[in-house]
Amino acid sequence: MQKSTSADTSVETLKSTHQGSEAVQMRIKNTNSHHDRLSQTKSMILTDVGKVTEPISRHRRNHSQHVLKEVIPPLEQLMVEKEGYLQKAKIADGGKKLRKNWSTSWIVLSSQKIEFHKESKQQALSNMKTGHKPESVDLRGAQIEWAKEKSSRKNVFQITTASGNEFLLQSDIDFIILDWFHAIKNAIDRLPKDPSYPLRKLELFKIQRSSSTELLSHYDGDSKEQKPEHRKSLMFRLHHSASDTSDKNRVKSRLKKFITRRPSLKTLQEKGLIKDQIFGSHLHTVCEREHSTVPRFVKQCIEAVEKRGLDVDGIYRVSGNLATIQKLRFIVNQEEKLNLDDSQWEDIHVVTGALKMFFRELPEPLFPYSFFELFVEAIKKQDNNARIEALKSLVQKLPLPNRDTMKVLFGHLNKIVAKASRNLMSTQSLGIVFGPTLLRAENEMGNMAIHMVYQNQIAELMLSEYNKIFNAEED
Repeated sequence: MQKSTSADTSVETLKSTHQGSEAVQMRIKNTNSHHDRLSQTKSMILTDVGKVTEPISRHRRNHSQHVLKEVIPPLEQLMVEKEGYLQKAKIADGGKKLRKNWSTSWIVLSSQKIEFHKESKQQALSNMKTGHKPESVDLRGAQIEWAKEKSSRKNVFQITTASGNEFLLQSDIDFIILDWFHAIKNAIDRLPKDPSYPLRKLELFKIQRSSSTELLSHYDGDSKEQKPEHRKSLMFRLHHSASDTSDKNRVKSRLKKFITRRPSLKTLQEKGLIKDQIFGSHLHTVCEREHSTVPRFVKQCIEAVEKRGLDVDGIYRVSGNLATIQKLRFIVNQEEKLNLDDSQWEDIHVVTGALKMFFRELPEPLFPYSFFELFVEAIKKQDNNARIEALKSLVQKLPLPNRDTMKVLFGHLNKIVAKASRNLMSTQSLGIVFGPTLLRAENEMGNMAIHMVYQNQIAELMLSEYNKIFNAEED
């Protein structure tokens, strides 16, 4: 029996015209096959006489598109505006507060979003090719602001998204973090605002941060359109039912009585329930409270460092454990007695970290804002003797707590420099550490990079010419 290699076929041709090209539809039917199938229609293009091109396999075409998709990245990946390493901490997810954990991330800023990669730049690029999706932040409707109070670290700003996520970004290098701040802000300003964002933000504010006055307003007789779920949650916290007007009025009356009977801050301080703060208070306020011109905590830290830290490698440059530093900060704010010889403060870097934090958290720095430009002008002088005399004159004009605290601190730092062969902390190293901590412009959004140079130079000259500037030779 002959094999069906040359099967008889019946061809029906239908002619149609498409953009000037002749198309032929051929219906092919195998008459010798034992498994007759339904007629199949295939489209072919007649290019030459007697020559018909093979149709492109749909499977093959999909494969080609898949290959192109892998070779050519999406458009939004091509429009990368900025990328680099920053310290990142996520402090809220959908309005829910999270524990702050800092980590180094490779940040990629595109036209409308930011991506956080945990790996290095090379690994991040590899993950993009393999389809791995990093943590992404939509910048539409987002807000960006400096967040000095959110962390003890310097140069911290916060991004709040329309969905209620909050991120902190930080870098120790001033001009890098300033460049990132402006790049992200410009990206946000270019994007259309999410119309639903103000409503969600207002709702989040009402639920999470409602004050006593707002709580009362929820029970006002006029607020009849209040959502049932909000009313239910508030009732749960008050342990009262507000099913009718009389219950609402009773709850409102009790809240008013509670608020009017609340003790004032002064009363709580007099009873010792709330201690006067050391960290975050004005220098003159702390000194007045202690009847001194140098804060007691500053003296204690200096004594501890001079007792067991002068020979420690990287003293004041190496960071201590932040959790332990915060614990020390809490004790200083709440208790009168502090023993830095206790074993829990054995790491001297914790003591130096707390001292730097004290000066960093002063509402007005050790070099007052009104003197900042004067000190900058003094350090710009070409003649070294003229610079020294100008700084000496300015120091004499400082308020007494600032001048005396400055004298004690720089005298202590001179002892650190005297043992630089052991602790590896030169005048220049200490200037880099303490310059931005002790001197700050009131408007830090100015020339931060330029200010940083002057801050370091002023701190270095105060150290190297300590005796002349503070008349220490006469003491």
